Amino acid sequence: MAVLTPRRAELRGPRASVRVGLDIGGTKIDGVALGPGDEVLATARRPSPGGVVDVVSTVVALVSDLVGDSTLPVAGVGIGIPGLVDPVAGTVRSAVNLGFGPEPVALADLVSRAVGGVPVVVENDVKATALGAHAVLGGDLTLVSLGTGLAAAIVVDGRVLRGSSGAAGEIGHLALDRDGHLCGCGQRGCLETIASGAALRRAWPHGDEGRSAVHLFAAAEAGDPAAVGVRDRWAAAVALTVRTLALTADSSTVVLAGGVAALGDPLLRSVSDALQQQAVGSPFLRGLALHDRLVLLPGDRPVAAIGAANLWRVEAAR
Repeated sequence: MAVLTPRRAELRGPRASVRVGLDIGGTKIDGVALGPGDEVLATARRPSPGGVVDVVSTVVALVSDLVGDSTLPVAGVGIGIPGLVDPVAGTVRSAVNLGFGPEPVALADLVSRAVGGVPVVVENDVKATALGAHAVLGGDLTLVSLGTGLAAAIVVDGRVLRGSSGAAGEIGHLALDRDGHLCGCGQRGCLETIASGAALRRAWPHGDEGRSAVHLFAAAEAGDPAAVGVRDRWAAAVALTVRTLALTADSSTVVLAGGVAALGDPLLRSVSDALQQQAVGSPFLRGLALHDRLVLLPGDRPVAAIGAANLWRVEAAR
């Protein structure tokens, strides 16, 4: 891996022309190498292991896969990862699906040392994905991640809003109903309890959230009245999430992402219909035309990994 050990002066200069991005998920790690013109030079994927040591070794192997025999120096490595991330300290904790406990893990430093001192930046996976969506779509945007949980990220002027404690975008923990379902955060009636993949699975228990969503939407399309009811209630909750974010950030684009977004156009149509229905009695909402701002996360490019690759450039510009 000699290519990963250029002098630090070269890493920050004009010759630093390759950026590596890694999107670490609970089941797989996607990687991308970007060239000086943001072109995709290589992509790679490996299964996600469990435990800090194995995650680091898999990340190092992926970096090697992506750089290959290139003689171009590496500017930096960006990592998007679930859990509680401190980008300044480069630490991750409570990434439970990866075996990370509540104590901070110095992931950026561990990876950097393993690849010869190349700068490494870590960020929450939803925020990294939003940066990737911005790189592909352009403009200010809000990304809504419909996975097991419910989270969002807001990009303004090419930067992700983090807030004073990193909680910007934690829309899932907006508590709406004190008598509602208990949320993992300890509150009751959070938006996450009605608008996430886990909420959909609870209302339509047919496998994990991906299979539940596919089964639900297929049954609703076939005319099953129970499925239609569950689908429409869930889509209305997602539409409420979109409305809340749109009225807060007023982004020109709202991107639907996360595991449930793999449904594609049926999801887009159902949330769009719900937004239009909720605006029927409000000239104010009708004028905003929020349904016209909805798009799906592009599926033809490794968007999340591209966002991770851009983390180092964003951080270097600070």
